[in-house]
Amino acid sequence: MKLISLWSFLLVLSVSPMLGAHDTQKDTKLKEIISGKYVLLIDGYDWGPGVNKVVLDMEKTISEVNSSEFSVFVERSAEGVEMNPQEAKGDRKIVHAYVSDEKGNTMEEGDHITLVLFVSPRDPLTSPIKYVFQNGRGSNEWIDYKLTITHKQSNSIWNTESNRIVTPLQNFDLTGTYSQNDITLTYASFVPQNMEDKSPLIIWLHGGGEGGKDPSIALIANKAWNYASEEIQSLFGGAYVLVPQSPTFWMQSDTGEYTRGDKNDIYNMALMGLIEKYVLENQNIDSNRIYVGGCSNGGYMSLKLLLEHPDYFAAAYISALAYQDRYISDEQVEKIKNIPIWFIHSKDDPVTIPEETVVPLYKRLVDVGASNIHFSFYDHVVDLSGFYGGDDYHFNGHWSWIYSHVNHADFDFDGSPVLLDGNQVSIMEWLAAQKK
Repeated sequence: MKLISLWSFLLVLSVSPMLGAHDTQKDTKLKEIISGKYVLLIDGYDWGPGVNKVVLDMEKTISEVNSSEFSVFVERSAEGVEMNPQEAKGDRKIVHAYVSDEKGNTMEEGDHITLVLFVSPRDPLTSPIKYVFQNGRGSNEWIDYKLTITHKQSNSIWNTESNRIVTPLQNFDLTGTYSQNDITLTYASFVPQNMEDKSPLIIWLHGGGEGGKDPSIALIANKAWNYASEEIQSLFGGAYVLVPQSPTFWMQSDTGEYTRGDKNDIYNMALMGLIEKYVLENQNIDSNRIYVGGCSNGGYMSLKLLLEHPDYFAAAYISALAYQDRYISDEQVEKIKNIPIWFIHSKDDPVTIPEETVVPLYKRLVDVGASNIHFSFYDHVVDLSGFYGGDDYHFNGHWSWIYSHVNHADFDFDGSPVLLDGNQVSIMEWLAAQKK
């Protein structure tokens, strides 16, 4: 098969076969719009999802491409939601282009082109989700994300989405549901491959903005999907991952308002029923290595489950704890003092104030003799990638779960390293070693 360059291909498409070489309409026909389809590729980052690639269907084999020949324009919208101009529409920056297959895999020759787009936590046009405040609560929602890709020389365009691939979620089952009484919880799950022995279970409980009926949001709104990554899975020798989703928010009381621990929430019993059922149905889960963790709302619920079921979990990893210490009794502190727990929090958290939540609880646990309690207390939540400013770039101080998701935490409350068998360990290395 004869290969042609992108420009030659689009030139052929743009010229009507009826025209002769000297037809005076030739220049007009070269600008005729050719409509095509594209595939949207979404990746996950510390701050959430970003549309990082778009794959163009060329319908003919090509061998080369130049990114400067294209422009990408995005329109973001959601029904009933007002967006400011900076986040509603604009141009996306192209950083690279290559010949590929329909999934964006590099090929020397192929019938698709992949454009790599610049992503940034500073650029709202990056994100295919939006935090929306409706019906008295805020939540992250998938939004309409429409691209128009233009080839500048020919004005050929691609403006019809044919598929959407959320790359980090491809190995998750997103269809789980569990009902107890009048409560139905959705959940996502991951099963490790090639298990030789029983495997541990990592449970992640999302924050207040990830409730609803679509567990993909509980995974992708921040980097919770990373517990199924090869890097973290290798520390556990393979682990199940269970990500339950609250229909609203974990801290909802029976009045519909938030509890901070002062009264009961409406979900903890159904959640525990889901966990027990999932363990029962997956016989290869090691019941002595069940770990629970979460952030903010999910941090509250993680602690709630420990208080209600202190003998069930092997360890906990909790970030941005929302459970207020003043509502935890001395008797309850005694009940959980023997459970290994690693807290993560940022000193500048404006939502879950550390002096009201994690700091006094940590000190009380230490005072009653808890011997396997750790607390990584950060000054700020920073850009760990180094692409957007590194230590000089500060995320919202509430987002300390970033340090959990990427296995960054490795120091204790006094700044000393956390040691295991004399060696410094990260939070996930430590977690993998805990057993009942």
